[in-house]
Amino acid sequence: MHRVPAERADRRVIDGHTVCAAIESIGDADRLAAWADRFALLGEPHRLAVLLALHHAGPIAVTDLATATGIADPAVSQILRLLRTAGVVAGTKDGRIVRYALTAPHLAPVLDQLRPAPGSGTPEAGDGTAGTPTPPEPGTA
Repeated sequence: MHRVPAERADRRVIDGHTVCAAIESIGDADRLAAWADRFALLGEPHRLAVLLALHHAGPIAVTDLATATGIADPAVSQILRLLRTAGVVAGTKDGRIVRYALTAPHLAPVLDQLRPAPGSGTPEAGDGTAGTPTPPEPGTA
């Protein structure tokens, strides 16, 4: 059990090699916290919609994002401000227009998994969710 920290060395272990593999897969606390923060950005539907639009449509203006997502312009601006602060989007001036783009390549593979199949509105086959029933809306089950 070469990976078990000293403060946990006295704990009962059944399969030491499995514990070491699990510890290795978790990684250090800073890395874990960074990924938790990244996933938190995806945890709100409007932010997720903006991130998906930015990722798949490329540089896009606030008003176009608002139209594409159905979110009001001020709310899109607020979301973009949060995403800029988090370092995952950046804006580029094009005359009087600012076009925003995703600048977080580590989020691209996650966002790719959420892309719907063309014309279906449902996730693509092969993403692990095809055929998975959609959970009922809260309060309707």
